[in-house]
Amino acid sequence: MKKVVTVVQARTGSSRLPNKIMMDILGKPLLIRMAERVLASLKKGLVIVATTTDNQDDIVEKLCKDYRLPCFRGDALDLLDRHYQAAKSVGAEIVVKIPSDCPLIDPKVIDQVLSYFLESDFDYVSNLHPATYPDGNDVEAMTFEALEKAWKSAKRPLEREHTTPYIWENADQFKIGNVTWETGLDYSMTHRWTIDYPEDFTFIKTVYENLYPLKHDFGLEDVINLTRDHPEIFALNSKYAGVNWYRNHLDELKTIKDSQTKKI
Repeated sequence: MKKVVTVVQARTGSSRLPNKIMMDILGKPLLIRMAERVLASLKKGLVIVATTTDNQDDIVEKLCKDYRLPCFRGDALDLLDRHYQAAKSVGAEIVVKIPSDCPLIDPKVIDQVLSYFLESDFDYVSNLHPATYPDGNDVEAMTFEALEKAWKSAKRPLEREHTTPYIWENADQFKIGNVTWETGLDYSMTHRWTIDYPEDFTFIKTVYENLYPLKHDFGLEDVINLTRDHPEIFALNSKYAGVNWYRNHLDELKTIKDSQTKKI
C-alpha cells in the first residue's frame, strides 16, 4: 500500500481576510475545525499542515503542536515548492492537496476522489476540472512523481503560486482524471462554502452553529438542506458565488473558460 499524505496549506497572511484560519468557530480556530473534517476521511493517510517560514506563522506551528498535527514550514509565495517539500519530508508516494479555506469540506467527498484515484492509473485526479460540487469541497490527488515533475518544470508565477496548474494544464504530459458529483448537479458556481471574505466567515460560522451541536459529522447534504430550508443563510455570502482565483488569470489559463469564474 502506497503512503498517502494529505497536505493542507495554511498561513495567517491572507490578503483579503487576514488571519482567517485562526477565526473562532464554536471555540476552536477555523483551521482546526477544518482539520477535524479532513481527519474524518477514511483514506486521507497522514495529514500535514504546510505553513510558511514567516515569523507571523509561528502561531500556526504552535497551534499544530497544541493539537498534535504534523507541521511543515516552507516558502511563503512558492506554494508548489512548499507542497513538494512537505510531501517529500514525510516520504509521500500519493499526495493530496486540500486548501485551508475549505472548512465545510465533506470527508466522504475526499474519500470519493481518493478511491477513484487509488483504483486507477492516473497521475492526477481532482473534482475540479470541471468542478461540480459546492465550492469548498476541493480535493486533488496526484502521484509524488507527478508533483515532482511539476516542481521541476513549472516556471510561470501562477503555476508556482497555485501548486497544481502545471499538471492540469498539460494533459499531454500527465494522465488526468476527474470526479463529478454523482447527483448530476453542478453547484460549483452557485453554492459557496469557501472563505475569502467576512461574509464567508459569517456563513460558515452560521452553518456550524446550526448543524454541529446536533451532528458533529454533518456532511454535504446537511449543509445543502440547511441552506435550502433557510434561504437567509444561503444569502449570507451568495454575492461571491462563483468568484475564484481563475478570474485573474483567464488570459493565461488554456483549460479554463470565462464561465468557470465570476468577477466581483
